[in-house]
Amino acid sequence: MSSPAELREGYEHFDPRAYLRNNYLPPRADFSSEEFVVPWKLRCLAETFASGEIRGRTLIDVGSGPTIYQLLSACDHFEEIVATDYLAVNREELGRWARGEPGAFDWSPFIQHVCKIEGRGEPWQDKERRLRERLRRILPIDVHRPEPLGAPLRPPADALLSAFCLEAVSPDRAAFVRALAHVGNLLRPGGHALLLGALGESFYLAGPARLPVVPLEESDVREALAAAGFALRELRSYAMPAALRTGVDDVDGVFFAHAQKPLEA
Repeated sequence: MSSPAELREGYEHFDPRAYLRNNYLPPRADFSSEEFVVPWKLRCLAETFASGEIRGRTLIDVGSGPTIYQLLSACDHFEEIVATDYLAVNREELGRWARGEPGAFDWSPFIQHVCKIEGRGEPWQDKERRLRERLRRILPIDVHRPEPLGAPLRPPADALLSAFCLEAVSPDRAAFVRALAHVGNLLRPGGHALLLGALGESFYLAGPARLPVVPLEESDVREALAAAGFALRELRSYAMPAALRTGVDDVDGVFFAHAQKPLEA
């Protein structure tokens, strides 16, 4: 596997629009059935936030990439959402959407689907507006540093969310565990962490970039969370059907984990 320096060099060729086309347009972004991967991810998040347990002042999204779908259910439960990414091109893509600029990626099908599964009869435009209002900061981050933002988050986040980031920027499982521990430093004691990630994936494509990924199994996720000091609350998995194996990666499935940072003694 590559070193962190080689991984950083590979990400210099990352194309946000190619990544979005590969993963967030059909066939993967098909809302006609819950059997498709994007509706599965959205339902995991919607059901977890619907419990009302995960709420507070600040949620930090670690390694947002160029996507906002992972924040749609979260935005109802936090006063502020902090998005982060290592790459300036991804932060710029997020900023374009947050400002409502022409040409930004169209997330409206995702927002409409989340409103449907949440079942409150809310106009999707209201949720879009609320997320834009609460997405107040888009910051650079490096999960390989003990202080990923360069300084402690003040106050610490009440919850942490990370989707398809840590396994894609770590050269091996040990680095994945360290990255989990580093981002845990951004979270208050007792705070919740929600992770979406790839199972059995060794690479993915984003335009000219062919990026390595640490292949994980469910057992690796359990062990990594424990080693990073988190208590696992729930772990779900999804097997990628043959129709969605499009050649843009070699992913076997997706995991969703809900973990909690223990209260300090």
